[in-house]
Amino acid sequence: MTHRLATAFALFLGTSLALAQQPPALAASAPAVKTRVFEQVALRPLREAPASVVARNEARLAAEVPGRVLRWTADTGAGVRRGALLVELDATDHRLARDRARAAVQSSQARLTLAQQQLKRARELVDQGFFSREALNARETDVQLAQSELAAQRAQLATAEHALAKTRINAPFDASVKERLAQTGEFVAAGTPLYVLTQTDAAEVSAQIALADVAGVRASGQVEFVASDRTVPLKLLRVSATVSAPARTVEVRLAPQQPVIVGSAGQLRWSGHRPHLPASLLVQRAGRLGVFVVESGKARFVPLPQAQEGRAAAAELAPNALVVVGGHAALQDGQAVTLSR
Repeated sequence: MTHRLATAFALFLGTSLALAQQPPALAASAPAVKTRVFEQVALRPLREAPASVVARNEARLAAEVPGRVLRWTADTGAGVRRGALLVELDATDHRLARDRARAAVQSSQARLTLAQQQLKRARELVDQGFFSREALNARETDVQLAQSELAAQRAQLATAEHALAKTRINAPFDASVKERLAQTGEFVAAGTPLYVLTQTDAAEVSAQIALADVAGVRASGQVEFVASDRTVPLKLLRVSATVSAPARTVEVRLAPQQPVIVGSAGQLRWSGHRPHLPASLLVQRAGRLGVFVVESGKARFVPLPQAQEGRAAAAELAPNALVVVGGHAALQDGQAVTLSR
């Protein structure tokens, strides 16, 4: 009996020594993870800001000369084309002034012609010795005076014709009539408003965006105006150099690439220029949110300082970095991994 116990103890001791000499087994093999290249998994989230369509010009057309309103042609809400007649004033007095100025020009022209003929005759008489040099100088002065008078009368005629043309008020651009103030039969003085026009052929989209978003709008290859069920592509025109307080926003103006209605309200939408990673890839390690990438067969934790739970986070990684997209929940920084297909 004692011999059997000794033999059993010897076998147990030998087995234990043999096991102790074997290399320790790994607690677990390197976990398999799925990866994708950063530039393939990165998102560029859409950004939005309230926007509205504004007219390039809104003009208050006023009478430039006094007169009585004979007729108006477009009422409130009507569309007008550039150059279209809007208001016609009584031009009787201005037409008479034009005719008087024209007659004065003709009279001055006749006096100049006579003075030139007299000067020519005086020069002939001087050559013959029948006319004094002083008398010749007087004839030359008469011609100069007649020329000056004719120039002044021509200027008066141009002024009268210009005033006559101002009795017809035309649209300066394609527009919609926002307000009609002209009344038939009313006498208006110079400066009296007659129409308010809103330009329709050069609309712009205006939006107030955060100062930090300016670079994103400039860099974005897709900026749109979204209103109701319609999306209109935009082209950036200019960014205001003034920051409004206290919101700390700046105004941007953009040109719609399709016709839009002035006064429409909607959203300015653009894709951000900074790449983001989906919230599903974020994990928390040591109290920080970040993602895992694979480098040299090992998982490396990359913290993302601006990351928030449940939201895509901005990430600055190399375009060809291998981002872990599967099997990252239990990974630890520096842990060996294998790539699954």
